[in-house]
Amino acid sequence: MSEAGRPSLFTIGAHRSFADALAAGLIAEHGRDPLGLARSRILLPNNRAIRTVTEAFVRASGSGLLLPRLIAIGDPELDDRLGEAFESAADAPVPPAIDPLERLVIMTRLVRRQRPDASAAEAFRLAAELARTRDALLVEEIAPERLADVVPEELAGHWQASLRDLRVMLNAWPQELARLGRIDLADRRNRLLRGTARRWAANPPEGFTVAAGITTSAPAVAALLKVVATLPGGSVVLPALSGPALLDEDEWDWLGPDHDSRRADETHPQFHLKRLLDRLDVRREEVEPWRRGGRAAAPRARSGAIATAMKSARFTSRWADAGPAERRLTGVRLAEFGEPASEAQGIAIALREALETPGRTAALVTPDRALAARVSALLGRWDIRADDSAGRPLGQTAAGTLLLAIAAAAAEQLAPVPMLALLKHPLAGAGEDRQSWLEAARLLDLALRGPRPPAGLAGLDAHCAEKEKARGTRGCGAAWAKVRPCLERVDRTFGRPLSLPAFAAMLRELATGIAGDAAWSGPDGRAAAKLLAGLEEAEGALSIDIRPEDAVPLLRQLLDAESVRPPYGGHPRIQILGLLEARLVQADLMILGGLNEGTWPALPNPDPWLAPAVRKSLGLPGLEFRIGLSAHDFAGFLGAPRVLLTRARRDSRSPTVASRLLLRLQALTGGLARDHRIERLASALDDAGPPKPVNRPAPSPPAADRPRQIYVTDVDRLNADPFAFYAKAMLKLRALEPVDADTTAAWKGSAVHAVLEAWLKEDECDPARLMDRTTALLAEDAIHPLLRALWAPRLHEAIAFIAATEASNQGMGRRPLKAEIEGQAVLGDITLKGKADRLDRLADGRLAVLDYKTGQPPSKMALAEGFALQLGLLGLIAEKQGFADVGGAPGAHEYWSLAKKSGARTPGFVMDADLGDPEAFLAAAAAAFTRAADKWLTGGEPFTAKLHPAFAPYGDYDQLMRLEEWYGRD
Repeated sequence: MSEAGRPSLFTIGAHRSFADALAAGLIAEHGRDPLGLARSRILLPNNRAIRTVTEAFVRASGSGLLLPRLIAIGDPELDDRLGEAFESAADAPVPPAIDPLERLVIMTRLVRRQRPDASAAEAFRLAAELARTRDALLVEEIAPERLADVVPEELAGHWQASLRDLRVMLNAWPQELARLGRIDLADRRNRLLRGTARRWAANPPEGFTVAAGITTSAPAVAALLKVVATLPGGSVVLPALSGPALLDEDEWDWLGPDHDSRRADETHPQFHLKRLLDRLDVRREEVEPWRRGGRAAAPRARSGAIATAMKSARFTSRWADAGPAERRLTGVRLAEFGEPASEAQGIAIALREALETPGRTAALVTPDRALAARVSALLGRWDIRADDSAGRPLGQTAAGTLLLAIAAAAAEQLAPVPMLALLKHPLAGAGEDRQSWLEAARLLDLALRGPRPPAGLAGLDAHCAEKEKARGTRGCGAAWAKVRPCLERVDRTFGRPLSLPAFAAMLRELATGIAGDAAWSGPDGRAAAKLLAGLEEAEGALSIDIRPEDAVPLLRQLLDAESVRPPYGGHPRIQILGLLEARLVQADLMILGGLNEGTWPALPNPDPWLAPAVRKSLGLPGLEFRIGLSAHDFAGFLGAPRVLLTRARRDSRSPTVASRLLLRLQALTGGLARDHRIERLASALDDAGPPKPVNRPAPSPPAADRPRQIYVTDVDRLNADPFAFYAKAMLKLRALEPVDADTTAAWKGSAVHAVLEAWLKEDECDPARLMDRTTALLAEDAIHPLLRALWAPRLHEAIAFIAATEASNQGMGRRPLKAEIEGQAVLGDITLKGKADRLDRLADGRLAVLDYKTGQPPSKMALAEGFALQLGLLGLIAEKQGFADVGGAPGAHEYWSLAKKSGARTPGFVMDADLGDPEAFLAAAAAAFTRAADKWLTGGEPFTAKLHPAFAPYGDYDQLMRLEEWYGRD
């Protein structure tokens, strides 16, 4: 400890367990007096370090003891944590800190005052960056007035504008704080740390004081550490400081003095320690090794190899002179996987394997939250619950996603996709009636398949009333009545822009109405309730208006800024940690996951307010400063007894690049030892074995079970793809349209058919009235404006052709009879059913069978080969008097197409399917139908999949028949 004002500084090497060595040393020196530890204090970097050091003391004591006061220097209530050591009548009390959420809201108001064109979501984002910039200035104790010293003419135009806005807002901010009687949290920490340093320098506290594991070089922290290092019984213990034996003077000096950022290598893992020692006015040679033990981690040579691997780029040429000991990383292994899912699987296996040895501990450390969540979920297969101490963003929890679903449904006026996402949310309809709620959501899901209905409750009322009559969606009216009361407020939300408190109140009321108390239960529910309450009560929130387009991005930004950490109580020997939480932690097996560039180290966050040149002139750390912190953390984790490094060679989008930290280790060692066993286990655990593709399906049910009736539209499917007919007619499977689907060709065909049907039934095919009906169709709310703009010109031309053709036909004595008329006839043992788009009476008394096509009619080859029998079979039904009130033999079979004929300039043409010989056409259709019926309906022919793929263009049942497994293999 310190003697006669001489600073007392120590370091614990990366090859030792920091917390265990610290606890062992302090117990050995002060543990003889039962109260010697209890009267003392240890300053630590964060709350997680408090738990780590507590557990180390428990391990070291064996039988228990009274612990020192453990204090996190970053704690916003530092004065309360310090207790009597902080109290002094000479100093005025430090004002309370402003609530972070209230601060964000007020800064958003300042941003919108400077940038009135910014949306609410963009203003909140810029306000969060503004808060981060102000905190950076406060932490480094740089007065905002120094921004005036920056010469704007040296900057690009957009940086000049940002700097002007920043000056205005930072000058206005102290007035806002004075009005509220609050100060910034970073300012409060600085004042508490500075005040503590002054009091301890004048009146040293009782017992010993140790600052351990603190690496930040902020001036206020450095001032306190400087005092602690000179207190009687005081000392500062640094983690993994490289001494002259590991980092020679040339390299140490290259890290630069604190005031010369031009020479500083901010990405070096020792940069922040060099900066801290400079601010403590301590030379590196004055830092002594920690003399006490604790459990060993790795061999001592590991520290040398780590320091060699982390040399600055300027000195990596010295790797060629490094001996074998400086290159050896025994106990460090690498596992590479194909994708993140396999990486998570391999990590889960390694953690599970560690538990096989009694007493062995293991920890996963990764900044990749998605990887951590995957590993935590995979451990559940062995009933291992591992706490992810870094937590999850509130926006990814059940309560957060419920609020996002409400905001999306309100912003999009109950559009089908967000509304169904809300109704199907795990918390929606929570309680005894949950089952009936889900049944109602299922029926509405079926009813909302297809193009989007008109917006709002009124549009959904009409849509559900119409769908109530349709087969397959009966009951959707009652389902809609069940959920409608909960959605009434959603529909009225954005009749006008909402103030921020009104928006928060709306979310609170709707969440309670939809999910009840379940919306606010658990850690995530309590965090969500606290966030909404803060938004409702925040100073200045009434002046911020939320528009529909801002609702979801703004809410997501607020939710993702909050982390929800699980309650303590996971497996005692397994930990999943983020980089901040993992500092000072060391387990028997340390798994460092997600070692890809951009993840570890993370890409620097851009600063929209301060240009890099401005940051340098002010003396602020550069944007790459945190890369050095990540590198130091990485170097410390490498000191564990066993280390497993993992990465995935690609993510969900593209191949990945290995982390620069991993590439350094690979280059130094000539290639790390690979853990091929873990790689193979990860791929083998869920391996189903060699693929066994199915053969072409050809079900052959008994003839007695086969259908005895068929629709004319299914005969072509039966001939070309018997399996598709089997799936539709016997398995009763139908393809579902997507929810909120685009207007497909089938939908457009149905809409045009409805217009032409009404034209005959109500207007008797008056050519003069057809265009008005088409105009009314295009004006319907169900048609998207973009579709209307693109479709209207072509549809008008095609409809003009229909009207002109009809006028010509009527002039020659042809008369329309029926539209969309259903009929049936018995052919052999089979009942043939069909619906004719239209039947006309020709001048000679025979019938004309018409089929409207919005696309191209069947090809002549399909007609000749017997794969386009629809019109011929309808003619057979007509010939057998199968259409009610319509008699006579067919004399024409026509396709009226609204598409362009090859070589034509305008759409619309008529194609004679029977080529002028209706009798021969009917005979060919009857013969083709008889062959098909004898094979598949009354006979025993198997329903072979894709029998004639050239004439089976529809893929509704391709997945069911597993087409990709066998098609082309034979």
